[in-house]
Amino acid sequence: MKAFIFAAGLGTRLRPLTLDKPKALVEVGGKTMLERTISTLKDAGFSDFVINVHHFADKIERYLAENDNFGCNIAISDERAMLLDTGGAIASARRILGDEPFLVHNVDIVSNLDIRSFVDGGLDGALARLVVSDRPSSRKLLFDEDDCLCGWLNTKTGEVRGPASVTPEIVRDILAFSGIHMLSPEVFDLMAGWPAKFSIIDFYLATCASHRILATVPDSLRLQDMGTPEAVAEKSKELAGLQK
Repeated sequence: MKAFIFAAGLGTRLRPLTLDKPKALVEVGGKTMLERTISTLKDAGFSDFVINVHHFADKIERYLAENDNFGCNIAISDERAMLLDTGGAIASARRILGDEPFLVHNVDIVSNLDIRSFVDGGLDGALARLVVSDRPSSRKLLFDEDDCLCGWLNTKTGEVRGPASVTPEIVRDILAFSGIHMLSPEVFDLMAGWPAKFSIIDFYLATCASHRILATVPDSLRLQDMGTPEAVAEKSKELAGLQK
């Protein structure tokens, strides 16, 4: 199975750290986010990677070359011409990702997820399986009694999106997405009519009425989003304490 690391984002929330580098090369505890993500996935048994690039793309390619791709097979999905968002990034990488299920992992997520166990659980015939948890977030995903995605909720505004059939009665769980998910190659044909740039969450919401998109809620999941300078500083301090 291949792992797709999302590393093309502008890192706007991370400014000023991303004024001269992509967020993938921002260091957390002495290691770049990209190295940490690759290392985590290697430990879970992955050796084949796809990494998308846009913001300071040359720096990411140079960094990988200087580190001999960390001993992995790495293919670059080039988004220099246009940032494609999460769904567009997947659709654009179809040729590289191939015709087997694949894992997607945001570069700015640090967690204690047992990725090997998650992958070994398979898709169970679903279109995708999403790692979710009950944690603070203004944007939540809605799941029914069968652990299938059925909608989306903005907890600040009360806006609900999803199939017309989504009602309070069918919603069992309201959970936050982790940025880690496993997808069937079936998604590619379903994405064929979509624009070049689109969100994977929008795609999931548009297809969840006809295709199962499952939730995985790991026990004791600890997840940290390294999307702000404050989060990077906090995690770096935590890691420094562990190394003493």
